[in-house]
Amino acid sequence: MAPLRLTIEKGHFQDSHSREVTLRGINVAGDAKYPSNPDQPSHILEDFFDGDNVNFHTRPFSQQDAHIHFSRLKRWGYNTIRYVFTWEAIESAGPGIYDEEWIQHTIEILRLAKDYGFYVFMDPHQDVWSRFSGGSGAPMWTVYACGLNPQSFAATEAALVHNTYPEPDKFPKMIWSTNYTRLACQVLFTFFFAGRDFAPKCVIDGKNIQDFLQDHFINAVAHLARRIHEAGGLEDEVVIGYESMNEPNRGMVGWPDISSIPSEQKLQKGTSPTAWQAILTGSGRACEIDTWDFGGMGPYKAGRVLVDPQGEMAWLPEDYDESRYAYKRDPGWKLGECIWAQHGVWDPNTDTILIKDYFKKNPRTGEVIDYEGFTNSYFMDHYRKYRDAIRAIHKNSILFCQPPVLEIPPSIKGTEDDDPRMVYAPHYYDGVTLMTKKWNRYWNVDVFGLLRGRYLSPAFAVKIGETAIRNCFRDQLSAIRKEGLDYMGNHPCVLTEFGIPYDMDDKYAYKTGDYSSQSGAMDANHFAIEASSMAGYTLWLYMTENKHHLGDQWNGEDLSIFSLDDRPLPLSPIPPTPTNGSMVTLDKAGPNTKRENSDESTVNPGNLKASLKTPSISSRLTDAPPELTNSPGFRAAEAYVRPSPIATAGKLLSYGFDLRNCVFSLKLRAHKAGSQDTPTEIFLPEFHFPKDKCDVEVSSGKWTIETDDMDGGMIQRLRWWHVEGDHTLKVTGVQRRQNMALGKEEEEGYLDQCQQSKCTVM
Repeated sequence: MAPLRLTIEKGHFQDSHSREVTLRGINVAGDAKYPSNPDQPSHILEDFFDGDNVNFHTRPFSQQDAHIHFSRLKRWGYNTIRYVFTWEAIESAGPGIYDEEWIQHTIEILRLAKDYGFYVFMDPHQDVWSRFSGGSGAPMWTVYACGLNPQSFAATEAALVHNTYPEPDKFPKMIWSTNYTRLACQVLFTFFFAGRDFAPKCVIDGKNIQDFLQDHFINAVAHLARRIHEAGGLEDEVVIGYESMNEPNRGMVGWPDISSIPSEQKLQKGTSPTAWQAILTGSGRACEIDTWDFGGMGPYKAGRVLVDPQGEMAWLPEDYDESRYAYKRDPGWKLGECIWAQHGVWDPNTDTILIKDYFKKNPRTGEVIDYEGFTNSYFMDHYRKYRDAIRAIHKNSILFCQPPVLEIPPSIKGTEDDDPRMVYAPHYYDGVTLMTKKWNRYWNVDVFGLLRGRYLSPAFAVKIGETAIRNCFRDQLSAIRKEGLDYMGNHPCVLTEFGIPYDMDDKYAYKTGDYSSQSGAMDANHFAIEASSMAGYTLWLYMTENKHHLGDQWNGEDLSIFSLDDRPLPLSPIPPTPTNGSMVTLDKAGPNTKRENSDESTVNPGNLKASLKTPSISSRLTDAPPELTNSPGFRAAEAYVRPSPIATAGKLLSYGFDLRNCVFSLKLRAHKAGSQDTPTEIFLPEFHFPKDKCDVEVSSGKWTIETDDMDGGMIQRLRWWHVEGDHTLKVTGVQRRQNMALGKEEEEGYLDQCQQSKCTVM
C-alpha cells in the first residue's frame, strides 16, 4: 500500500518523505454560498422563496474556468484548499433527494485540483443556518420542518435577510451576524443540537427534530463522501479530510434568563432583542426593543424602537400544506403556535413568562449549562456521529474539528476522542476592523483576552500603536493554539478562517487604487499566524465574481483577495531575462523564463511596464498621489502573496516574513541530513524575490532556487539541503518603498518585531 500523502505525527502534518508540511491555504470559493441556477446572490429577491427549485451545478466555478482559478492560486503560493459547499447544494429539493449532478461536478473539480497538487479538505459551510435566515447552509425545507415560516421573518425580525431588505444597497454592514441571537436561529440551532431535551414535542417521521435534522445533515455529507470514495483516485490523494459544521452555535441552550441579554453576548448591532422579546415579536406582538451600533470602542446603545409585526407570526400557519416534502409531523406538534408556548415556557393568553430559566439546565440531569458545558455535551455528541459517519467511508480521513467560535474547545485530551487524525480548526477575525471596516493603526482590543476574563477592566485590553496591535494579534492566536493543546491534546492547529474587509473607509481604495490600509491589516494578520506557530491556515476568501460595487455578493461582505475590478499582482517586478537556464544555484545562474510574468493572460509588455513605474510594494499602479489616480490597484496582494515553508526536513522552529524589509527568515531542527530527494522546500514568490535580485544566507548546506510546474502551477521554490542540527535561513529580496499603513513612530518597533519574533513551536 502506498504511503499516505499527508499524515499527522506528534501534532504536525507530515508528507510521505517524513517532512513537516505547513498548510498555506485559501477558502474556495465564496460563490458556493448561493445557487448558480438561478444565480441568486444575497441582494436578489426574485424567486428567493422558491428554494426547492435551485441548484449549485457550477459552484464554486465551472470546469472550464477551474484551470484559471487553480493556476492563479497555485502561483500565489497556496497549497491547500478549504472546499466550501453547503448542505443546500446536496439536498435542496427535499429530504433525502440528493443532487447527483452537483456531486458529479464536485468530483470533476476535485480531479482538477489534484492536477495542481492541492491538499483539499471539505467544508460543510453554514452561516446563521441558511440563506432563508440570512446566511447560507441548510436547505429551505429544514426551516419548514422546524415549523417556521421564512416569508414572515422580515415582519417579525426573526431574521434580518438581505434578499428581503427594502433597500439592499443600504443593508447595514455585518448586521447578518446578529441573526444568531434572533428567533429563527435560536430555534433552529436549539432544535439541531438539543431538541430531544428542550423540544420533546417536536417529532417528525417518528424522530425528534434533533435527530431528524442531524441525521439528514450527516447523511447528506456522508453521501457526498461515498460518491467521492466511489469515484476513485481522490481520497487521500487530494481530499485529505472533512471539517465539521462551520461555526456551530448553541441557539438558546444554556441561556440563563430569556428576559435579559446574556453577559457573554458581545455582539449587538441594530435591534437587539432579548430571547423573550424575540419570542413575542415572533408571535405577532409589538415590542419596544433597544437598538445598538458598533463604534470605535465597540457596541453601544443607540436608542429604542418599536418592532410591530402587526399580528404576523414567524411560525407556519395551522393549515399550512407541507405535503410536498413527504415527511409526517407528529400530531402533538401544533402548527400556528409558538413551540415554546407549547412547552410551557410562556402563556400566549397573558403574554407572560412561566419559566424564564427554561434553557438554563439540562432537563434530564438538572445540570446548569454554560457554553463550555454545551461544547462538551451537545456539540461533541453531534461531532462524534459526524466523525464516525465520515470515517466509515473515508477511513483515513483527517477530521478538522471546529467547536463554537472563540469558545473554550472540548475537554477531550487523553480520552477516546483524542483522535490522532484530528485537527483543531478555530476561526479568528480582528473584530474591530471587520465591524467598522477601517484599519485603525493607532489602537485595537484584545478581544480574546476579554472573553477569557484576563483584564480587570476592558480599558486594560486596549493596545496602542501598530506594533502593539500586531503583537496583540499574535498573542491572541498563540493563546487560541495553546487552548487547543491544553483541552484537546497534541493536534495540529489550523486557522480555517481569518481575513480582512477590502471595502474599508467607504471604499476609498476603489476610488484611488491605494490599498495601503488593506495591506497593513493583511500583513498584521499573517504576521500573527506566522509568529504563533500555527500548523497552517486557510484565508477567507477567494471569490470568483467579486466586484467593487457588490463585493462578495453576500450580505454586503467584501473579503475576497480577488476581484474582477482589480489588477493581478505580477509574478515579478523585473522584466524577464532571456535564458535557457531553469535553475538558480549557488553560482546565481539566470532566471527561468518558461512562464508568463503574471498569472493572467491579459498581462503584456505594455501593462507590465506600467506596473514597473512603481518598483514598490504599494498596491497602487503608479507613483501618483492616490487622490490623482483612479486606476485599479493590486488588492494588497503583496501582503498575502508571501513566502512560506512548504515542507521542512526536520522540525520547523519558527518562520516569518518582514514585508517592510522584504526579508524571509526560518529556523529548523534537522534530525538527519536531508536526502537528495527530500530537501526543505520554501515557496519564494518572484514578486518579492526575483531570482537574480535576492540574497540567501544559510547556516550550512546548499540551496537552489528554481521555477517549476511540478504541481501544475508554475511557482518558484527554494530547496535547501542541510545536515543535522539547528539551522537558520535568511532570504533578502528587493527592498522597495512601502506604502503600508505604518506611521514613522512605529517603524523602529515594527522592524525589531519582525526581526526578533518570539515564535516557538512547542
